[in-house]
Amino acid sequence: MQEVVRRENLKQAVKRACANEGAAGVDRMHVEALTPYLKVHGPAILEELLNGRYVPQAGLRVEVPKQYGKGRRALGIPTVLDRFIQQAMVQVLTPIFDPHFSEHRAMDSDPAGAVIRQ
Repeated sequence: MQEVVRRENLKQAVKRACANEGAAGVDRMHVEALTPYLKVHGPAILEELLNGRYVPQAGLRVEVPKQYGKGRRALGIPTVLDRFIQQAMVQVLTPIFDPHFSEHRAMDSDPAGAVIRQ
């Protein structure tokens, strides 16, 4: 978790979370409000993360049309804060775990990533 909350990692996570834009979650916060929010609440959030007490908010459930107009599917939209924290974690965990999955993917899947049954 120390790597996740490293200043440079968090700065990059803010940039990526804001660049991805996306809809507001249950808290109705938009990406433009993330940086000012973190300036005020950042220290408390970091403490919660480091102490294992951070609890993500519920996702906002929305329904969108399925491709080709065949019904609807539910999506859960996380809050901007939760997307930022997820991004910070992905940036640390992907380099650790992705090489292991990529190694197996090359042997057991086609180029599109579909598992090949043998």
